Amino acid sequence: MREGYDHSYYFIAAFIDVHVRFHGERLKRKQRELAERATAKYDFSTTAGKVIECKAMVARAAKQPLSVERIRVSPPGPDEVRVKVVANALCHTDVYTLDGHDPEGLFPSILGHEAGCIVESVGCNVKSVQPGDHVIPCYTPQCCEASCIFCQSPKTNLCPKIRSTQGSGVMPDGTVRFHDMEGKPIYHFMGCSTMSEYTVLAEISCAKIPKEAPLEKMCLFGCGVSTGLGAVWNTCKVETNATVAVFGLGAVGLAVIQGAKMAGASKIIGVDINPKKYQPAKALGATDFVNPMELPEGKTVQQYIAGTLTQWGVDYSFDCTGNVAVMRAALECAHRGWGTSCVIGVAASGHEISTRPFQLVTGRVWKGTAFGGFKSRKDVPWLVKKHMDGELPIDHFITHTFVGVDQTNEAIHTLHSGNCLRAVVEY
Repeated sequence: MREGYDHSYYFIAAFIDVHVRFHGERLKRKQRELAERATAKYDFSTTAGKVIECKAMVARAAKQPLSVERIRVSPPGPDEVRVKVVANALCHTDVYTLDGHDPEGLFPSILGHEAGCIVESVGCNVKSVQPGDHVIPCYTPQCCEASCIFCQSPKTNLCPKIRSTQGSGVMPDGTVRFHDMEGKPIYHFMGCSTMSEYTVLAEISCAKIPKEAPLEKMCLFGCGVSTGLGAVWNTCKVETNATVAVFGLGAVGLAVIQGAKMAGASKIIGVDINPKKYQPAKALGATDFVNPMELPEGKTVQQYIAGTLTQWGVDYSFDCTGNVAVMRAALECAHRGWGTSCVIGVAASGHEISTRPFQLVTGRVWKGTAFGGFKSRKDVPWLVKKHMDGELPIDHFITHTFVGVDQTNEAIHTLHSGNCLRAVVEY
């Protein structure tokens, strides 16, 4: 305590903004120091340019548990980055592929795409990151080239630069960087493959973030949380006083609710058959709940929302289930004349959506979103900054934590339990 000063309310109130800013900067400096110390424990100079042997969870076949294996990870090629995976959050897309529902699912492969990593080494031509940098792998890349009409357009984030090779489970040059101990190739997944202690990414898939941002939390911005928030803010641009319905109250659905609340929505209806999910949703801003299993016989959820809870339907509805019947219900509870329904959930291979054309003729709009419309390398750092500034809390999404890549099967089991939003596995 400085002589002649005190920390009473009246004294601090005279310069509260300066006081808070002062302590905030001190905390940020401490965070940076701790982050630098944590990064310093890795000596990447001994592995650069060499094949790395490490532990990984290999998906050998659909509907089979992941196999804990030692694998070899090759050095990065031109325009590629090899990273040390620090933490990986499980996403239902990983399980969807492991269960054999993904038409692009290849085996053997290394799944995982929602992670926080440290750059170990870079290939030639890489300029945006260097060893020691912290990055979030992004399955939706951003090449930023002047010739890319997708990157240059404000209308989309769907950069196609490496789409064909990414969907084929290989790096942009058509080869893999993973091999098992017998020398046999292992496919990549979504351009990320973060269920491995080390992985190789395209440079255009790396979103660089500040080192003081904790990777075991920031990994959530690699998929689900960003997707839910972006569906509200970018794809639908939900405005103040809008009414919203969210179908499916998992992590993505809760992110939609959080984004809608932050956007100023006045009524947020949560739809789920599991009542245990209502309390977390209410804490984030949901105002009403519907359990489709408890509706009167003969009444559909869309009829109940557009007729009982509202007169004409909601301004915006979001499907976070991947169920095509639910997608139809979400559209048909959208407001007559202007309602918009956004498909977020990924349906199983071969499934198609349907509705009566009259639903669209009478003004409803059906749209979809990938990664919430965020341009990955530009917008993920923005999301991280909002979190670090205290404007975007995300800790509530992490309900389970495991230590060691070999605990991934246990994390998958927990995700299946129905009581898990995000299970983070720290390597």
